[in-house]
Amino acid sequence: MPRPARPNSPSHRPRRPQGDHRARQPAHEYVLEALPGLEEVAAAELGTVPLARDLRGLRFWYPGDTERLTRLRGAVAVYRVRAWDVPRPRGLLGHQQLGELAAFLGEVVRVGGHRSFRLSAAGRESSVMERLAGELERALDLPFSREEGELLIRLRPQEDGPGWEVLARMTPRPLSARAWRVCNLGGGLNATIAYALHKLAGQRDEDRIFNPMSGSGTLLVERALLGPSTAMVGVDTDPRAVECARSNLAAAGRQVEVAQVDALQTGLPARSFDLIVSDLPWGDAIGTHGGNADLYPAFLSEMHRLCSRQGRLVVLTHELRLFERLLREQNRWHARELFQVYSGGHHPKAYLLGKT
Repeated sequence: MPRPARPNSPSHRPRRPQGDHRARQPAHEYVLEALPGLEEVAAAELGTVPLARDLRGLRFWYPGDTERLTRLRGAVAVYRVRAWDVPRPRGLLGHQQLGELAAFLGEVVRVGGHRSFRLSAAGRESSVMERLAGELERALDLPFSREEGELLIRLRPQEDGPGWEVLARMTPRPLSARAWRVCNLGGGLNATIAYALHKLAGQRDEDRIFNPMSGSGTLLVERALLGPSTAMVGVDTDPRAVECARSNLAAAGRQVEVAQVDALQTGLPARSFDLIVSDLPWGDAIGTHGGNADLYPAFLSEMHRLCSRQGRLVVLTHELRLFERLLREQNRWHARELFQVYSGGHHPKAYLLGKT
């Protein structure tokens, strides 16, 4: 039986851009790493850049300002990638290959400002990897830190060739580790997921936005950074969460009202909001499964009252059986699934609800 073509064979990989006199920089190849389930969100953020999907990420050639790639918010990480026609990593220790590798990594360091590096590869404890680390330490003038190095260098065999490719992460930390996060709480939402929720819910400048049970403010910060809205407010019953959210918003340079209020007893008039977005308790780090059985139906009822006639309710939850049962048993909301994502050992789903 003939072997099926791999999705990242040459015919499936993005074509390298041809000469463009407007381009200020040569095109380089990159790999975008996305959370499983959010690949489309990560790809959409790149706009018109041609992408090729394979089993190990989203590959693309990019001739523009490299620094722009370090500001992507829908992906976990972006790597610059280059391949060498060597049969095994030992070949990278050759004089020419080592010089090319050091120059390649040096360009990444100049953009990202990394202060140390580490290696990720099968057999990273081997003598070859130890020697490679020593050579790069001297060539890059950066300390080698086996576990904490900021410049993550991944070595792996090519999928569509005989050699090895090297991936260098463009930023010292993952893109999902936002600079604005100066305060964190247990069970806090991944910022990349928060970004995806807002993009898929629809970004409208005229929206009045409500974030019940706002926690450390991730959903508030990510929406505030996307652009203007008519109004935005978050509430939480925990005073520590309120202060944490305010700290993160201040670090992001955004002013959003956050109050210590029970989301189910706000006293606000009916139809106060056009977009309600919430990361409901999952019953592990926050809340309990028994408590959620009472909370979830009360939440759906009160959010129906607070949501405008043409408004939207976005919910992220890991209580899938409970939430989907509640949706089946009611007729006040119509709902569709936005995505299911893998993050931190969980597989939560996001839903978009509108009034029937």
